[in-house]
Amino acid sequence: MSTTDRTYAVHEVYPYLRVRDAGRALDFYKQAFGAEELFRLTEPSGRIGHAEIKIGGTTLMLADEFPEMNIVGPQTLGGTSFSIHLHVDSADAWIERAVAAGATVLRPAADAFYGERSGSVRDPFGHEWLLGHQVEEVSTEEMQRRYTALFAG
Repeated sequence: MSTTDRTYAVHEVYPYLRVRDAGRALDFYKQAFGAEELFRLTEPSGRIGHAEIKIGGTTLMLADEFPEMNIVGPQTLGGTSFSIHLHVDSADAWIERAVAAGATVLRPAADAFYGERSGSVRDPFGHEWLLGHQVEEVSTEEMQRRYTALFAG
């Protein structure tokens, strides 16, 4: 089977966030990350079954929790196992903006060995966001050298 076989071609990848109170999450993502809401599908009860937002050029999908279908978010699970990385113009400014909207700083912005200034926040819904910008061009070899040096003590 060839990786160019159209039967198995991937066209796009969409992160799909599960959150408690998707309406409030949509408002947070607009305020914190400048998200543009593309649309939402709302049940008569008010629960959001599906919504799409755009942050920069990337579409993210999200929905309220549906525990009856085993669709739950980080708050129900007690944490998340991944982080969403936003590559931005100023990590410091974006972290400040996210905190002003209600996020919690997990790691303040700092320069890293891989040539990026970055930090991370947790949004009020339990998802973690890594916000960073490039400060220097670092080759893969130099990045590995610096990474190895971190463990050398």
